[in-house]
Amino acid sequence: MWRVLVITLSVVLGAALVAHTVLAQSFPMHHQSMHGMQHGTATTGAPSMPGQDAFAAIAEVVQILDADPSTDWSKVDLERLRQHLMDMNEVVLRSRVTQTPVAGGLEMDVAGAGRTEQAIRAMIVPHAAELDRMPLFSAKTAPIPGGVRLTVTAKAPGDEKTVARVRGLGFIGLLTAGAHHGPHHLAMARGETLAHSH
Repeated sequence: MWRVLVITLSVVLGAALVAHTVLAQSFPMHHQSMHGMQHGTATTGAPSMPGQDAFAAIAEVVQILDADPSTDWSKVDLERLRQHLMDMNEVVLRSRVTQTPVAGGLEMDVAGAGRTEQAIRAMIVPHAAELDRMPLFSAKTAPIPGGVRLTVTAKAPGDEKTVARVRGLGFIGLLTAGAHHGPHHLAMARGETLAHSH
């Protein structure tokens, strides 16, 4: 009986020792690969994420300005861009939006208080002008208490696909429409006069 117990215990201890040796040899590689996967980067070098979206937008503009030998640094106004990005933050994250389908599109009441109200008025009116210049949309604004009423409709009567697109995009989607945002931010940082500032 004791002999069986000693043999069994020896087998268990032997198996544990083999398992420990195998795991000890494979753990560093496993740990490194898991560490890399969890963070999406190699375990050496500097972090690539800036940590804040407005900071990243400004950093990207600074890289463009640095790379352009024609940059006139006496006119560069990154504070203007920072204030604009703060307005964007107010409109995107703090405004109250009520959307109502209307014939041919969508009516959106965008309102807020304090800086949010100011940001709404500063951004939505010029953006409506940008939307109205696009081939598919007609856009107009009207003042309302605390903000702006934005109405966007299909430019062509009976264009149900565009009507559905306007309603599907809604306020926040329409706010992203157009390819003017990047050039607009760069022009703002360069200190250029903008025909439509938002």
